[in-house]
Amino acid sequence: MAVDYMLITKAKMAKRITTEIFDQQIADLLEAGMEDLQVAGVTIPETRNPLIEQAAITYFLMRFGEPDEYDRLKRSYDEQKAQLSTNTGTTTWTEANS
Repeated sequence: MAVDYMLITKAKMAKRITTEIFDQQIADLLEAGMEDLQVAGVTIPETRNPLIEQAAITYFLMRFGEPDEYDRLKRSYDEQKAQLSTNTGTTTWTEANS
């Protein structure tokens, strides 16, 4: 799954990064976040989904460098992932699956 330039730019803005030197690492972390969401049952759509993008950015913020607020970011990401993985609008689950 390739992460697009716009999502990388959003992640860089969230961390106040202005250089391009970390772009590949940022893309890798965003992809890892998306993969983690998929493992939890979240369907990654072809079109933009702000909730999924925000969860991937939170994953990036949690994993990039040594964040001072790791525990807060981890709780936030886990909550976002749980909400996305139980929402029929972002999963392949239907009421028949429950």
